Parts: sequence; C-alpha cells; structure tokens
Amino acid sequence: MLVSEVMSQQTPMSRVVGPWTEWMGRWPTPDDLAEEEAGAAVAAWGRLGYPRRALRLHAAAVAIAERFDGVVPSTYAELIELPGIGDYTAAAVVSFAFGGRAAVLDTNVRRVLARVETGVANCGSATSRADRDLAAKWLPESDDDAARWAVSSMELGALVCVARAPLCESCPVAGHCRWLEAGKPTDGAPVRRGQAWKGTDRQCRGVILDLVRNSAGGVEVEVALEAWPKRHQAEKCLGTLLDDGLIHREGSVLRL
Repeated sequence: MLVSEVMSQQTPMSRVVGPWTEWMGRWPTPDDLAEEEAGAAVAAWGRLGYPRRALRLHAAAVAIAERFDGVVPSTYAELIELPGIGDYTAAAVVSFAFGGRAAVLDTNVRRVLARVETGVANCGSATSRADRDLAAKWLPESDDDAARWAVSSMELGALVCVARAPLCESCPVAGHCRWLEAGKPTDGAPVRRGQAWKGTDRQCRGVILDLVRNSAGGVEVEVALEAWPKRHQAEKCLGTLLDDGLIHREGSVLRL
C-alpha cells in the first residue's frame, strides 16, 4: 500500500499498475529494498515521473528496516516521521492498509466537502488548514466507519462529484448538498490550469535521466548535455539531478 500510494501521487493509476507489479516482485518487503542501493530504485522507477519519489521510497524502506524491524508502521504518528511521507500518504496507509481512523484528503474528497458543506463549486489547488478542519468534522469516530468513509468519499468525488459535469442526479448525498441547493454557483471557483510540459525543466530532466537509466555502462557528461537542444538548460537540469542524488558523477561519466 505504501508503494502504490507514493507511485500514484500526481500519476494516473493506469500508469502505476505495471511498475508497481514489477517493483513488488523485486522488493516485496521494505528490507528487500533497503538492501539495494538507491540508484536501483531510481532505475526501476522508469517513466512514472517525479523520480525523487523513488529516492523517498528507498529512504523510507531504510528507516522502516532500521526503526521498525522491517514492518511498515500502522499509526499516523509513526508514518509521518518516515522520509518523504506526507499527510495524505500517512493517512491513506492508516486507513486503506490498516483500517484505522484518519482523514484521507485528496482533491476528490476536498471537492465533495467543499460542495456539500460550504456550497462552493470547487476546492483550492492545495490542502489548507480549513480543509483539514472540515475533514475532521466529517470523520466518523470508529475505525471501521472512518475507513469506509475514506473509501466512499474518495470514490464519490472520483466517479460522481467530478470537477466538470458532476452527476448530481446520481449522487447519494444530493439532498444534503449546499452547492446543488444554491443552483451550482460558479462565482469564485478556483481556476485550474494544466501543467505545461514541452520544453520545461521537467522534460529536460526526464530526457537526461532516461539516457543515464538506459545505459548500463554510464553516460559521458557531454553526451548527456547534447541530448537536449538548449545547452544552458541542460547544464542547469543536470546540476539539479546531481544535487537531488538521482544521478551520480564519476569523473566524466554519469551513473545512477
């Protein structure tokens, strides 16, 4: 569960299934991953994007091996202390893996609560303190009920109370929705813009990282820089990859 939650951050689940299956086949336990070098995790990450997540998973596996005898902890307080594990991931693991009580707040859940409780069309782009307070208000007291609420509210937002053209006629809580009661106002709704990709530093980093990942013997620095048409941008992005620990330099050769 921890691996799938990290992999699916900002990545469609349809793209996660293959890499997750291969990852778990190779490293079924945190101890298995902790025994490998971090570069192996980056190499196995493939084209999932945001490859620093692979380093965080490796660091979390090392921490679990050292501090929890190789067993993924089941409490929010313990999970949130692991490297690279944030509020959403810690809560999701508590709820989905262990059936515990935790407020699991993704965009879908925040949108449902924004419409039902506050009567606005959409939630903000980032989770706020107000979002967390509202989620805590709606969270059932018992572990079992809270775990069911986490799953059902997320599915409701993903399948029915969607951002565009919500299926209000099929919504089981339509009779309690303040946004629907108000006539679905759009005034003040946050404007969401798609992220640019072509020509960005993210794309440049991906090109260089893929080149190194697919070269068993390593890649000459100059070859890596020439893989991108803008030299200055390539040098900057290579520098950030080195700083992030995703690539390592040995003389004039780059390796994972």
